[in-house]
Amino acid sequence: MVFHPDFDRDNAQQTAVNPLLKYLQHQSPEVLARIAKSASPEIREIISHNVQGLVGVLPSDNFNVEITTDRENLAGLLASAMMTGYFLRQMEQRMQLEENLASTSSIKPKSPKDQ
Repeated sequence: MVFHPDFDRDNAQQTAVNPLLKYLQHQSPEVLARIAKSASPEIREIISHNVQGLVGVLPSDNFNVEITTDRENLAGLLASAMMTGYFLRQMEQRMQLEENLASTSSIKPKSPKDQ
């Protein structure tokens, strides 16, 4: 993949008006790595399939694939992958919450008459 190496310098004006981009650029690699590791294998698999669908997949044993893009298209691809990840994580948390609520609703507390 080919991209412009001076992304930060060329993007200075956009960074000034985009607080999320500015925030992300000031995060330590450790924080970003910890967040990335918190995604479940299921989420990573779905995102992988999504990105492969966006850029296309050819078998690497038969093809030498090189993808060239510009900064805007790469940013769009990364934004799509990030939004997919956030959405999937929220849905995963919702599923876990619903499962927990279902399991607690099946446990009925004893009424004073039963004691």
